[in-house]
Amino acid sequence: MGAPITVGVDGFAESPPAAHWAAREALLRDLRLRLIHAWNPPSPPAPALPHEDDQSYWSQRLLTDLVGELRDTHPGLRVSAELAPRETVPALLDAARDAEMLVLGSSGRDTPGGFLLGSTGRQILAHGVHPVIMVHADDQPLTADVAVGVSLRQPNEEALRFAFDAAARRGGVLRAVHAGTSGPGHGEAVGHEEAAGDEEEPGAEGALEAALRPWRERYPGVPVAEALTAERPALGVVHTASGSGLLVLGRDETEPGPVPHLGSVIHAAVHHAPCPVAVVPRG
Repeated sequence: MGAPITVGVDGFAESPPAAHWAAREALLRDLRLRLIHAWNPPSPPAPALPHEDDQSYWSQRLLTDLVGELRDTHPGLRVSAELAPRETVPALLDAARDAEMLVLGSSGRDTPGGFLLGSTGRQILAHGVHPVIMVHADDQPLTADVAVGVSLRQPNEEALRFAFDAAARRGGVLRAVHAGTSGPGHGEAVGHEEAAGDEEEPGAEGALEAALRPWRERYPGVPVAEALTAERPALGVVHTASGSGLLVLGRDETEPGPVPHLGSVIHAAVHHAPCPVAVVPRG
């Protein structure tokens, strides 16, 4: 039995859309869905309280109601739920290690905060060892197409594999974009992520074709649309994702620190892309 798709759940409005997206993905991949709700129990333990005043009661109720809703909406879904009485970030990172992917909810575009529980999404995106998908609260069903940002310096093979596989499962077109026109050796500074764009050299078209060639051979049934754009990477990738149902970006190793730096491309995509965003770490 394959690893489950795990979705982090809290009491905010962003959670149900993320859970329903994860449910559809689980059915598409014939995988189990696991809901995780992390909360910090009082320490020392609180005296006995009526169940309506007990945080664990409401946490469990949240999960029970959502499981029922998912089963009603997605027949055949295999879904389970669990409480994790721990800090949110370590609980979700641990859960992600045993998952095919981790799905989180994100606030609507251009809203303050922008990430699930403030810094939680940022920490998970920066340190997750498997793909992390951010689903906006106001995402609408788009097409089966998948967009992927491609660096020509050192393509992220894990991100390309994820993107081709997603397009194959959905029956859509893969839109591969390389963005940015800064001169040789002066690529867009995107921090600790897999750049979706770097220097636009004379051979950029050939380099993009070469980066995609092994994956086109592995997925011959996936139509591929290649795009080179002069826009800055953060803008070019978001614009190319218009009309797609998923945007895939790679991420390089993140240096430890209290505030991880995701880079301009991932940051812009999570806040402004018109579809869910998958961030795939380099293996």
